[in-house]
Amino acid sequence: MSINILAIESSCDDTSCAVISDGILKSNVIASQKVHEAYGGVVPELASRAHQQNIVPVVSEALRQAGVDKSDLAAIAYTRGPGLLGSLLVGTSFAKGMAIGLDIPLIDVNHLHAHALSQFIKEDASDEVPAFPFLCLLVSGGNSQIVLVKSPEEMQILGQTIDDAAGEAFDKCAKVMGLPYPGGPHIDRLAAQGDPERFKFSKPHIQGLDYSFSGLKTSFLYTVRDGLKENPAFIEENLPDLCASLQKTIVDILLNKLKKAIRQTGVKDVTIGGGVSANSGVRDAVAKLCEKENVKAWIPKRVFTTDNAAMVATAGYFKYLKKEFCPLDLPPFARVTL
Repeated sequence: MSINILAIESSCDDTSCAVISDGILKSNVIASQKVHEAYGGVVPELASRAHQQNIVPVVSEALRQAGVDKSDLAAIAYTRGPGLLGSLLVGTSFAKGMAIGLDIPLIDVNHLHAHALSQFIKEDASDEVPAFPFLCLLVSGGNSQIVLVKSPEEMQILGQTIDDAAGEAFDKCAKVMGLPYPGGPHIDRLAAQGDPERFKFSKPHIQGLDYSFSGLKTSFLYTVRDGLKENPAFIEENLPDLCASLQKTIVDILLNKLKKAIRQTGVKDVTIGGGVSANSGVRDAVAKLCEKENVKAWIPKRVFTTDNAAMVATAGYFKYLKKEFCPLDLPPFARVTL
């Protein structure tokens, strides 16, 4: 019989469910929440309520698309954390209830582990995957890390942000320019039309492989403030150049430390994961850097960069093969490291 695993992801504002059979993805359904756009960021209480509305139809649709009956499931994997506690409670509670009802094992998945293993999502048995150990540049709204992935279970953080993450820099600078939330995709789109050398923003001087983006945000804010003093239409007239220059600065900061990590570790495979890895500037720069450093770049499909249950299912499948199941009384956690 096939090993069918249903996975649930509800760490932030996307309700997602996926089904994999023998490690091959059969469905990946995502319900995004538009309610947060009016507030310029995710409102935790609204997010958890939306998860409650979405989770039953999303799970049902994932099973339907996969052609798998719930009675054929071998286990249920779910995101235990980190994330918004209210959102996690919805997914955790549903997963536990379904596991009890079907009398099947439960598998808890670390959301960051899932992102780091997203390149192992297989849509076909012939799909290639990285070789262990490999480096993962994990960049999202809440995390900016360089991770040495030694195995599906063993991961070492080589560097991480000491303040804000790259995704926060994108979104908060987008808000300064009056762009809608989430700001990252809008900056990416506008950057393609602008001059990345037009404006110069502050870059941090942090030892080792750690990141910092707070100084960049301040530098960007002051540039816009000073520009508006001289010209009230400064943002409107310079929007593409501002976006292109901001994006280039963020990419330069990320790639500078990634290059150091490649040379220090001597790995031959590099992956990217997290929402910011959907950014075209990041994707292109990582591919070029890896070519220059003579290592292989693994660039995931954009649908697997943001929060999705396919990566949770894949991480859960690795744990299933080792029979690493979890008890029903494990609570979700809002914060945790790899």
